[in-house]
Amino acid sequence: MTTTKETRANRYLNPYLGGVLLGLVLLSANFISGRGLGASGAVKSVIAFTIEKADRNAAGKMPFLNEYAESHSGNPLKTWLVFQMLGVVVGGFLSGALAGRLKLKVEHSPGITSRRRLIFALAGGILFGFGSQLGRGCTSGSALSGMAVLSLGGFVTMMAIFGTAFMLAYFFRKNWI
Repeated sequence: MTTTKETRANRYLNPYLGGVLLGLVLLSANFISGRGLGASGAVKSVIAFTIEKADRNAAGKMPFLNEYAESHSGNPLKTWLVFQMLGVVVGGFLSGALAGRLKLKVEHSPGITSRRRLIFALAGGILFGFGSQLGRGCTSGSALSGMAVLSLGGFVTMMAIFGTAFMLAYFFRKNWI
């Protein structure tokens, strides 16, 4: 049986298998590095590096960056979280390329424009990034890694994330359906 490009493009990984694989990745990260997963730390490292290169005295003027710079000696771009995020980007790119789904397009409901979809995606990303800093970590770090070590905070974070999404889905559904 031969598979066409269109048939390959519609194949996705079984979500249950994907969940088990994610759990194994999380377990491996804890076993190998002694830390869980998290994306916001990588973004924080890149921002700290960029600000430090733009103005060497900036870390001293900003308590958050000063604390972050002290805890990450050397180049902040050499932290394991930055390499983890690079792996996520490269892995996603390779997965899309191998499955024939690598296209430059914006998927959205017929009821909205591509521009509106991109604006909402950008606004949502900014709000989620800001919220991850208020919550001291992103979904991966706070919820998944927290739940993996049976932290009450991890369970509360996951319930808050999914509960908020469930409550707001009704108001934003027309942007995707």
